[in-house]
Amino acid sequence: MDFVARYRQSDGAPQSLKEHLEGVAELAAKFAGKIGLPTCGEVMGLQHDVGKYPKAFQDYIRSAEGKIEPDDDDFIDARKARGKIDHSSAGAQFVWRESGGSPFQQVAANIMALCIASHHSGLTDCLAPDGSDVFSKRMDKADDKTHYTDAVALMEEEIERHARTLLASQELEGELATMLAELRAIATSPETGQFMIGFMTRFLFSALIDADRLNSAERTPATKIDWQPLVSRCEEHLAEFTVRNRIDEIRGEISQTCRNCAEREKGLYRLTVPTGGGKTLASLRFALHHAAKHEMDRIVYVVPYTSIIDQNARVARTVFASLEAEGSRIVLEHHSNLTPEQDTNESKLLAENWDAPIIYTTAVQFLETLFASGTRGVRRLHQLANAVIVFDEIQTIPIRTVHLFNNAINFLVNQCGSTVVFCTATQPLLDQVDAKKGAAKFSENAEMMSNVEKLFRELHRARIEDLCKDGGWTVDEIAQKATEELESSGSVLIVVNKKAQARELFEQLRCSTEHVYHLSTSMCPAHRMAVLDKIKACLDPDQPQPVICVSTQLIEAGVDVDFGSVIRYLAGLDSIAQAAGRCNRNGRRDRGRALIVNPANENLDSLVDIRTAQEISRRVLHEFRQDPDAFDRDLQSPKVMERYYFYYFFNRSAEKVFPISKKDCMTIGRADDLLTLLSTNSHSVEIYKHDQRKAPSFPLRQSFMSAARAFKVIDSPTEGVIVPYGDGERLIADLMCSSGEDRSKLLKKAQRYSVNVFPHEMTKLKEKRALDEIWEGSGIYYLDERHYSDNFGASTDEVAQMKVHII
Repeated sequence: MDFVARYRQSDGAPQSLKEHLEGVAELAAKFAGKIGLPTCGEVMGLQHDVGKYPKAFQDYIRSAEGKIEPDDDDFIDARKARGKIDHSSAGAQFVWRESGGSPFQQVAANIMALCIASHHSGLTDCLAPDGSDVFSKRMDKADDKTHYTDAVALMEEEIERHARTLLASQELEGELATMLAELRAIATSPETGQFMIGFMTRFLFSALIDADRLNSAERTPATKIDWQPLVSRCEEHLAEFTVRNRIDEIRGEISQTCRNCAEREKGLYRLTVPTGGGKTLASLRFALHHAAKHEMDRIVYVVPYTSIIDQNARVARTVFASLEAEGSRIVLEHHSNLTPEQDTNESKLLAENWDAPIIYTTAVQFLETLFASGTRGVRRLHQLANAVIVFDEIQTIPIRTVHLFNNAINFLVNQCGSTVVFCTATQPLLDQVDAKKGAAKFSENAEMMSNVEKLFRELHRARIEDLCKDGGWTVDEIAQKATEELESSGSVLIVVNKKAQARELFEQLRCSTEHVYHLSTSMCPAHRMAVLDKIKACLDPDQPQPVICVSTQLIEAGVDVDFGSVIRYLAGLDSIAQAAGRCNRNGRRDRGRALIVNPANENLDSLVDIRTAQEISRRVLHEFRQDPDAFDRDLQSPKVMERYYFYYFFNRSAEKVFPISKKDCMTIGRADDLLTLLSTNSHSVEIYKHDQRKAPSFPLRQSFMSAARAFKVIDSPTEGVIVPYGDGERLIADLMCSSGEDRSKLLKKAQRYSVNVFPHEMTKLKEKRALDEIWEGSGIYYLDERHYSDNFGASTDEVAQMKVHII
């Protein structure tokens, strides 16, 4: 009998099961080899689909492809079995039962069996939060005993013999022994040690998932990158810059320092540069030269918001335009929120695995790759090995992810051979948090800039002034202050904390000058870029025009604008410093002014992070007023930020372990945190021991799936909606008529015309019938044109007239 893994989409021809297993084994060994565990990868690849050997599954595959006649009894049985045949457990059970008896072989078998059993669902729990033994139950499923026996009996002798040989091999034991010794060496506590083992398991799971998907799609990984053409093009681009003033000289010095630092060994570094110091290109220069020196696989840029991916990627595309014109895919942007959370055939087709030289992605996408549920995001994890990973505005990493993030970064640097750069003007103290729970382990001489305080003094272009007052500022008062600043400086940026505040103040200021603009995340990226282009035209030093921009905090992180004055609603001092960086950015004035105001009657109950940051800022501002000399009389000095982050982190220690929300606590039956669930899982172990009167019989104890389902980067996860702004209207029409590869390409374009909508907003829009699905059952929606404003973007209210289309 010819055993079939699947029928190829390209030509309908069958792919033999043996060919699939061997092909996946080869790729998985390559991917797992990035962390020195190729034998684990090979075993997983050989065994992951052996549950497809029995007749029941073969009949199911053939019936699904019309290879069995509808009146055949096998067809009827196969259709009844649709979705009920578990083909993942047999290979997992084989690995678990046939492994050797040494401690290292048991750990390896536990990890590999778990990955195989989970390769269609996402990593399952070993122990559930309620203490139940999920792993052992899966390894001894009563319903699958016959299926398992049939699978082993029908497995090709070559596959079975090779798998048994690998399971008993010295290579398998030696690789894992070496890895566990390395993890013990860097562990600072049992908690961080167990987390590292769990994260290693997730990495191997990633290797298996991507190998399986690539082989099934008849794709091969990209070849090794030749970095030299990219390095040369970057140097040519930098040589084209003209030095106009001292600011440009300093930017050149920063860039050259980054170039020199690229010769260092791999590690974890800081790049602390004041806003406007040119760190976007300087860090790219570092990354390219460093990747070339160490023959690394890719560069990954992680930015906090989708709003600045377009800008940063545009810079990179400008540099490499000639190379991309020759057909090479250099830069990949990945921030799509248009596909459903659950894997469907459509979303699997559209999944990205970050197989490109330079990736621009968001912190949300990056953190979901590290910790989220399912198989789509984790597929990319192994691509972070042997990579240069640059975090732009690292201070925006959510407080509750701090320990999870630090431990993962330490693994990527120490076990995966990656280099990570924390890049910002306001460095958080990620290395000074509780080491027993996970602190960042920086390399020796981690700061890439030699004299940070001197650099800040030299790039001091705006003075922050604290104008907070009892009772706060009314909207009228803030508008009046903005008008005064416009008269004196010619351009004003006002950064607020909430979208409603931005809209209200914009309406108040619309008559102040011809050019008043609004920016918020209710506007799609293409809309925001169009508005920014108009603002930049007004800010052109050769032809300046009076302009006011009212924006949410999206403009603070990396957006290259240069205003005469900035007004910032009271927030965290890191945000205030970032806003000040948009003032006199290019040093064309003697000194700019960045004014802090506290709005009256501001309700931040739903924005706990901003409210907490405000409270800490008030404390530091009070201390500054009491003793300005202690802070060098400068609210932008590194000493101010150190004091701010000291209070910020150490007053919030309980939050950094990712406490589980009330809703998820109800689901798992108790209060807990993700760091515990992904490491020692002490509560579950104690429950198990109490009930069973013995310790679990397997090494891994983590509640992987429960933790992943509870992991949310933001409290209210948003959903992408395509909006009818500009070309978005045509894209919606084209998507409705599309299929296959065209659909995938159009959805990538639609990222620029999508807005992230919160769940309560989705509910309102659906109630008002303002949303329609692009294709029935796709979970991808587009917005009614009456709910999108040229001034404010998407709204739950009708804010525009329906267009009349003349045919």
